[in-house]
Amino acid sequence: MKTHEMIVEGMSCGHCRSAVEKALHGIPDAEEVSVELEAGRARVTTPDTIATAEVIDAVEAAGYRARAASDRP
Repeated sequence: MKTHEMIVEGMSCGHCRSAVEKALHGIPDAEEVSVELEAGRARVTTPDTIATAEVIDAVEAAGYRARAASDRP
C-alpha cells in the first residue's frame, strides 16, 4: 500500500471537504481517506499500482486544485 499526501486548494466549507473525500473514496481500493479542511490537506492510502497523478486527477475532477505535498509551490 502507498500513502499519498497532497495539498488541496479551493476547499472552503464542509461540503468541499465531503466532495474531496468522496472523490478519494472513488479510487479503486482506497483506504484511510483523510481530508483536513483548515489545513487544505488530504491523505489517502491506495494499492501501490495507483500513481499519485491518478489521485490528483480524482481531486481535480471534483473541482479542486491539488498537488503532491512533497512538491514545492
